[in-house]
Amino acid sequence: MKSQNYILGFDIGSSSVKTSLVEAATGNVVASAFYPKTEAPIISLKPGWAEQDPQMWWENLKLGLASVMREAGALPANIMAIGISYQMHGLVCVDKQQRVLRPAIIWCDSRAVPYGDRAFQELGADVCLPRLLNSPGNFTASKLAWVKENEPEIFERIDKIMLPGDYIAMKLSGIVNTTVSGLSEGMLWDFQNHCPASFLTDYFGFSQTILPDVVPTFSKQSVVSKEVATELGLCEGIPIAYRAGDQPNNALSLNVLNPGEIASTAGTSGVVYGILDKINYDKQSRVNTFAHVNHSAEQTRLGVLLCINGTGILNAWMRRNIAQELSYSDMNELASGVSIGSDGVKVIPFGNGAERVIQNKELGCSIHGVNFNNHTKAHLLHAAQEGIVFSFCYGMEIMRRMGMDIHKIHAGEANMFLSPIFRDMLAGVSGATIELYNTDGSVGAARGAGLGAGIYQSAEEAFATLAKVAEITPKENLRGHYLEAYAAWKEVLEQSIK
Repeated sequence: MKSQNYILGFDIGSSSVKTSLVEAATGNVVASAFYPKTEAPIISLKPGWAEQDPQMWWENLKLGLASVMREAGALPANIMAIGISYQMHGLVCVDKQQRVLRPAIIWCDSRAVPYGDRAFQELGADVCLPRLLNSPGNFTASKLAWVKENEPEIFERIDKIMLPGDYIAMKLSGIVNTTVSGLSEGMLWDFQNHCPASFLTDYFGFSQTILPDVVPTFSKQSVVSKEVATELGLCEGIPIAYRAGDQPNNALSLNVLNPGEIASTAGTSGVVYGILDKINYDKQSRVNTFAHVNHSAEQTRLGVLLCINGTGILNAWMRRNIAQELSYSDMNELASGVSIGSDGVKVIPFGNGAERVIQNKELGCSIHGVNFNNHTKAHLLHAAQEGIVFSFCYGMEIMRRMGMDIHKIHAGEANMFLSPIFRDMLAGVSGATIELYNTDGSVGAARGAGLGAGIYQSAEEAFATLAKVAEITPKENLRGHYLEAYAAWKEVLEQSIK
């Protein structure tokens, strides 16, 4: 057994739970694991619905924890803190005994759209936008409104609602709490009054007692309970010292904390996330504004989030249904033989629920311009990646109009950013340099916990070992071709959403 001190980071995704064990002194990752080894199931009882069993997250966390402790030969007594990253906008409901009352309604579930739209219309944009910075939309508060109307017997039994990360912290500690950043992503934080959004909970008919207590993002939020320490093979009293939604946490993991800095991910869904130091919002809520991990009443730090649901999931669908015999690397190699613009084939990638960037419309994925004589599997694979990139750029146009300066994008070397086609195309269309770093959400969560527990005294110390592994600059000689292909794709999209 080794005697170094470690920090644990958990990333509760919709595809898997990732666990990383980080050496506190060096910031080096000594072990990591993810479970399940195939994509976690999403329950979809009706079109547009998406649910998961929270107990599944917990069971996969236990598997990952056991794996990293075994791989590193770490002593339980040397775990100094725990940090949690989680899929955003979910709804977990528990009773007074902290028993889950129904499957979690997760981020890509679109059933709550009408509830958020009605609240926005009846409360008014002049109330919602300055206070929530968004329409209530398809977020956690609106999902709870759906439960209240459609499952009243469950609603009556709810003691607390939580986000997925709050649930994991509750399982570890027996304590229910949340953060300002968490409440803001659920449309439950009032930025004008710096308190929970009573005007919206009153409108929906929720008591504010249903909300967890608020704790600072970087702090000793709770500690591992004796019972759970026995279950997990850890020590009682380890502080849970940080939690954040996956996109604010991804920005933290890339050391994106200050105005003008940009972070991106391209996993199941895709995100561009930039930091503002003043209150601002998109009047149509096509991109969303939340409290960043370092936001406070004294220091405005807001994350402007562009989310595209149909990103890596489109590439995975192409593999399952079009290219079963190929690896992702093989798919990239095949697609690389196709020119910019995919010889006229265009893919609109919105097949994973309602898309905020097109005002919560649910277009579905569509493929345009296929010629049976000329086009091949390679064209479909290339056009799919173009469609993902172009949807990013469509949203980035909105962010630029809000005052966001997008000239450099920080990202982890993972998921779609492993694809040379995707990287070159994103740099080419956006005009931004892409910097790739060797990190991920679970590592970021561990470093965040190091800050929250006082192991690190500053972000500079916490991220001193963050390593840049690649830089992709726009190819100026191809810029015109990329922009021409984007304009043609955008024309098809705008015809589709009329």
